[in-house]
Amino acid sequence: MKNTYQDYVTEIQKIADIGFAVGVLQWDKEVNMPKKGAAFRSQQVATLSGIHHELSTSESLGELLEHLYTNQDTLTPHQAKNVTISRENYLKAKKYTTEFVKNRSKVVSNAYHKWIEARKANDYGVFKDSLKQIVDIAREEAKILGYTDHPYDPLINRFEKGATVKALDVLFADVRQQLVDFCKELQEKPQVDNAFLKKYFNKDKQWKYSLELLKEINYDFDAGRQDLSTHPFTVNFNPNDVRVTTRIDENDFTNMTWGTIHEAGHALYEQGLLAENYGLPTGRYISLGIHESQSRLWENNVGRSLSFWKSRYERLQDTFADNLGNVPLIDFYKGINRVEPSLIRTESDELNYHFHILIRYEIEKGLVEGSIEVEGLNEVWNAKYKEYMGVDVPDDNHGILQDIHWSHGSMGYFPTYSLGSFYAAQFFQQAEKEVPNLIEEIEAGNSQPLLDWLREQIHQHGQFYTAEELCTKITGEPLNFKYFMDYAKEKYSGIYGL
Repeated sequence: MKNTYQDYVTEIQKIADIGFAVGVLQWDKEVNMPKKGAAFRSQQVATLSGIHHELSTSESLGELLEHLYTNQDTLTPHQAKNVTISRENYLKAKKYTTEFVKNRSKVVSNAYHKWIEARKANDYGVFKDSLKQIVDIAREEAKILGYTDHPYDPLINRFEKGATVKALDVLFADVRQQLVDFCKELQEKPQVDNAFLKKYFNKDKQWKYSLELLKEINYDFDAGRQDLSTHPFTVNFNPNDVRVTTRIDENDFTNMTWGTIHEAGHALYEQGLLAENYGLPTGRYISLGIHESQSRLWENNVGRSLSFWKSRYERLQDTFADNLGNVPLIDFYKGINRVEPSLIRTESDELNYHFHILIRYEIEKGLVEGSIEVEGLNEVWNAKYKEYMGVDVPDDNHGILQDIHWSHGSMGYFPTYSLGSFYAAQFFQQAEKEVPNLIEEIEAGNSQPLLDWLREQIHQHGQFYTAEELCTKITGEPLNFKYFMDYAKEKYSGIYGL
């Protein structure tokens, strides 16, 4: 019988190998795969997902985990944490049948291709039936996992351990009560100009500049690569192979620039996980909320700050002289932080962004509990955008088809975006206290001290701490919306002259 910690590491890493092999196939599907390969790729992913599940729920692994769990006094704290989390994951995985796992994989894979077709046709009707299957799978999964208060709880918990509808309702009430009024106050002020960002920016020049940006914030190209995709994303197969994608719009410079910085933040986190913990819980990210905190911190707290562009703006002007050559730095800074309601989540300013998340959160809750149906969902979507943001949705691509997440089966994912922004504000304020001359370093074009701090405080720990434990360890308290509002008021009061 296998009963040593090294036996455990060997088994867990073998399971991880298969999981990451599936990841490579999925990355290729979204970046390189020819259209005709879709059907067989769905079959391949489903087969490997089934094998992954079988290994993850084998009786021998369960016996090994129970043996080590009951003999934790022979393990180091990190070893005991790995075993404890793996046992929790095992017991959860045992609730799923192999048939369910394979079926979910096939439904998701097919849904992605239907979403692509729907995007090309600009027609929600093409995607509707696939989304119905996704919702049915989500409802079935909620029953499998079990819940006490709301069927959406176990789905959120897959991405943000410990999060509940009850807690998120309170958080989004803060968004409504504080952020809505502040955004209205900003809208009453003269609007800043950002027309210079909406001119023609050559695709090849944008691509080359995106690579420069990645290098400047210390993304390791020896451990990663960048490609183009329909929807920007980051995928990792180990800390030494973390890949990003970006999207380029030749008539909107913001799309590529801050999308690239955003995905770089995700990638820097993955590249900062310790290679010696590959496949183990302490070698994986804590939660999607913490993951999103890294991307939002780099995108907004750093990448949309005046400090970040002080040493970089002259180079940017040289690259796009026709558009930016006569635009002063302060006007550029104000322009990239323009606040106004928008249709597209990924193109939203960092304040209105949270209304996009609120809308998706309410829709997902409704779909899972059955108060909202897939039929006519695009009309529900459009009505909420009119109610919360005062905008009219012109078509499905600018509305319900804009996000890839549902085609990935990721019900419960969206709330982590707001959590990430709120964590980011809290973490960055702490970094300013602890990193000597942090802002001056960023102004000089040196973001390495910030990355070093993030590596020490967050990246290296993997899942040794929960999100709440880590936040308390770093900042002295759990997540507090106050830090985000303080950051927003200080920054935007200056931009809009409040």
